[in-house]
Amino acid sequence: MPIPRVAIVGRPNVGKSSLLNLIAQERIAIVDPTPGVTRDRISTIVELPDPKDPTNERGTAKQIELTDTGGFGVYVADGARYNEIGADLATLTNDIEQQIAQAVSTADVILFAVDCQAGITGQDQAIAQMLREQKLGRRDTKQSKDGSSNSELTPVHVIATKCDDSGWEPHAYELAAFGFGQPLICSSKSKYLRRDMLDKLFDIVPEYHGEPEPEVDMKVAIVGKRNAGKSTLVNTLAGEPRVIVSEIAGTTRDAVDVKIEIDGKSILAIDTAGLRRKKSFQDKIEYYALDRAKRAITRADVVLYLLDATTEISQVDEQLGKLIVDSHKPVVIVLNKWDIAKDGSDQAGRKVTPKRYEDYIRKELKGLSFAPIAIISAKEGLNVTETLEIAMEMFEQASTRVGTGQLNRTISSIIEARGPSNKLGAEARVYFASQVKTNPPTLVLVVNDPDRFTLNYERYLMNRIRELLPFGEVPIKLILRARSRVEKRAKSTSGKQLHAPDQVSGRFDEDMAVEAIDRDAFLADLPDDASAYFDD
Repeated sequence: MPIPRVAIVGRPNVGKSSLLNLIAQERIAIVDPTPGVTRDRISTIVELPDPKDPTNERGTAKQIELTDTGGFGVYVADGARYNEIGADLATLTNDIEQQIAQAVSTADVILFAVDCQAGITGQDQAIAQMLREQKLGRRDTKQSKDGSSNSELTPVHVIATKCDDSGWEPHAYELAAFGFGQPLICSSKSKYLRRDMLDKLFDIVPEYHGEPEPEVDMKVAIVGKRNAGKSTLVNTLAGEPRVIVSEIAGTTRDAVDVKIEIDGKSILAIDTAGLRRKKSFQDKIEYYALDRAKRAITRADVVLYLLDATTEISQVDEQLGKLIVDSHKPVVIVLNKWDIAKDGSDQAGRKVTPKRYEDYIRKELKGLSFAPIAIISAKEGLNVTETLEIAMEMFEQASTRVGTGQLNRTISSIIEARGPSNKLGAEARVYFASQVKTNPPTLVLVVNDPDRFTLNYERYLMNRIRELLPFGEVPIKLILRARSRVEKRAKSTSGKQLHAPDQVSGRFDEDMAVEAIDRDAFLADLPDDASAYFDD
């Protein structure tokens, strides 16, 4: 039995997304006064504190899966029907309502959100009638002893939103007229009655006696420009229409979390909004979506970077590639829509082949030259599971830690083969190296002067490290720290000087490298933030 599921439903713009953020105490869903911002169902795991044990000392808090849904009939009732290029958004209405029905059919509790300031509208009444009749989707059908089947009705509770102060409470209590009992009351804006609402929600949610929701094995962010096929890929992985797929570009707004089980591994796939050039943004909702995409990359262990094989690599693709490079996240470049592109030809009139497209990608996305490329068709399911397996391999690479001795021997061999060029009339030297972090692999090199190492040599060094160590297809952080700063830090902590000036010989100090145990003990006491290593 999964943890209890709570679905939030209601007409457009009654504050459903704000309510989810309020209960979760985190900005998860995009909130905007424009009707129809939420389209897909957005779920998150929330821990409800026990009113009798607010600090959870007895472990009595309840975990729930809280789901925000789109507004009913948003593009038919009161939303803008056409987007900036004239696409009819009313075609999304059925898809949105199918997502709502799916959320309701799997819910243990339904929260029917109604704006108490607006009062009961005809649309509210229509939704209430559907909830009474459970026409939004039924829970699993149960077989009775006489062979007949009965669908279990899901309990519904009205929640009065936008009750900003006590003056609105009488209006909130009028919502009891729906016949679902006394309403829960709260305000996402002023936090009025938030604690009372959470206490009542705790009592409403059924008891759960199973194990807490386990941590996922890997989080994967799926990013790309508009209409690259991100949502299709998520649905193929999930085995169900988890997010809305449409020919209308920009259908996905929020980042949507979808759990997937593959070969005994639990994976969280994060579908993000498709991006385009900032000067093409039509409203602030697109800026919110860009922020959500950036946050998804930050949350992820691995990024699946989708390219549309039927189009050329665009400026947006390049900008997104730079965003991924700057994040230092492992990435798989995913070439989608191969089922269409394979029958085409390139600009020179030659038949498109995987090798030619790979060469094209390497030429256009130089900053991701180390990243593996997967060729898929999300629509046909071609190579989809295999792509996730590659992502798992990248996560393992990024999580690898090499011993200090092995790293120093490797750095020594690289420098012996080709040392840093002389700069500013002095020789650049490496005294000692250590891996201080994983995800990404972060290597600190203690050197005589970081300014004597050219950018080209740093690139050469990282490329050779990828060849010789198990970091072949993941980003590496290389941090150069001056020996004098290390010595100062060591003296202040242990009183021991790490290295005497007359011991230096050659470009790599082998005497210092063999004292790896002392260095490891020293490095182990440093803060966990690699950017702070050896700072004064």
